[in-house]
Amino acid sequence: MRRSLWIVLLLLAWVAVACQKQTAPTQEVTEAPAATEEPAVATEEPAAATEEPTTAEEPAETITIEVYYPVAVDAPISDILKGYIAEFEKANPNIKVKPVFAGGYGDVKTTIQTTIEGGGKPPALAVMLAVDLFDLINADYIIPLDQFIQASPDGQAYLDDFFPAFLANSRYDGKIWSIPFQRSVVTLYYNADLFEQEGLEPPDSWQALAEAAQKLTIPDERWGILWPSGWPYWLFQPLAIGNGQNIVKSPTEVVFDDPRVIEAVQFYIDLSAKYGAMPPGVQKNWGTAPADFAKGAAAMIVHSSGSLRGILEQADFKVGVMAVPGKEPGTYATVTGGGNFYILKGVSPEEQEAAWKFIQFITQPEYAADFSIQTGYIAVRQSAYETEAMKAYIQEVPQAGALRDMLQYAGAELSTMNLGQVRNIFHNYLQAAYNGEMTPEEAMKQAQKEADEALAIFRNP
Repeated sequence: MRRSLWIVLLLLAWVAVACQKQTAPTQEVTEAPAATEEPAVATEEPAAATEEPTTAEEPAETITIEVYYPVAVDAPISDILKGYIAEFEKANPNIKVKPVFAGGYGDVKTTIQTTIEGGGKPPALAVMLAVDLFDLINADYIIPLDQFIQASPDGQAYLDDFFPAFLANSRYDGKIWSIPFQRSVVTLYYNADLFEQEGLEPPDSWQALAEAAQKLTIPDERWGILWPSGWPYWLFQPLAIGNGQNIVKSPTEVVFDDPRVIEAVQFYIDLSAKYGAMPPGVQKNWGTAPADFAKGAAAMIVHSSGSLRGILEQADFKVGVMAVPGKEPGTYATVTGGGNFYILKGVSPEEQEAAWKFIQFITQPEYAADFSIQTGYIAVRQSAYETEAMKAYIQEVPQAGALRDMLQYAGAELSTMNLGQVRNIFHNYLQAAYNGEMTPEEAMKQAQKEADEALAIFRNP
């Protein structure tokens, strides 16, 4: 009897222990994952394995964002960007970036517009012209970035580090809508060896520019200057600014018919008609001008600072860079250009967060410096010029420092409400003046009239 009772007691003890093991909570299931710099974003694909095992019930997943990007200058942009993306993905294994290279700025904007209006999903991120800001806001394509900036521990310091001339294109209605990245200024490139051979100093006025271009012209062999005007407003603006009157005052006000603007149009025409120093009429040579300059077919060109690297690689002479001379001696002018990063509506909050993280990564001082070094675009952050790489580069290529210094002469690029129509109006009449179809005064007065009509609805909504 005692032996049977002992056996029963042993069986009851075993059952109690077994029940305790089944009901004890497991720490691995209830504890939160280890903290990281930013929370992981839940998406579709499992994240790459890390040294620390995840303690969540399901593995972290990756998210894929598309980035639309223009390739508009003579530089290996796509290869450079792919390299940055690879580094970003190493640092952020839960985010995959798919670049889509869509030609020029206009191609990127048109592709996005077509996608959205067709009911499709836009990319999370795109580089579009800084001056497209008002059109993109009015079309409700983009989101403001203040929420991301404010959530960043160093958000305001990050913002303050961008050159004010570039960041000016990002602000509207008290908000920040874009982040500068691929930015440039209108640049006068000149063959410094030719200037030295002819005993010429770099021009410091309209008159000095015209006389130098005239002297350096050799018929059927070399133009004194090439000044592309197939897309004319941007390269024209330094002439107007250099005569004391920019062509834009506000998002709803342009100044096309001011006498100083008309005089600037006439000076451009005179470089051909009076001085014989450049081709007559509209010059549709944006794509070929840098190569023509590098091979000696032009002594000077007006072009984007983004073409610097390509020109330096091709030219076998010393290349000078400077802002465009103003009318009066000792005055200079340029205008900012290029593209900013925009985050698009129509994608998930997680994709927008990933896009912001990519923006912050690729605009780090080291990357801003490297992008400038490899392309000729101006580094958009002031701290980029404090990096060892940029200091060494400017020592080797002083032109890069000169481009940065040109920002002191920069005026605002033409950017208005209804920009496409306003810009086309200006282009059409400016080219009509260049081609001799209208006088500069007739052309600019008609351009002003039609632009005012195009902007009227925005002045009195």
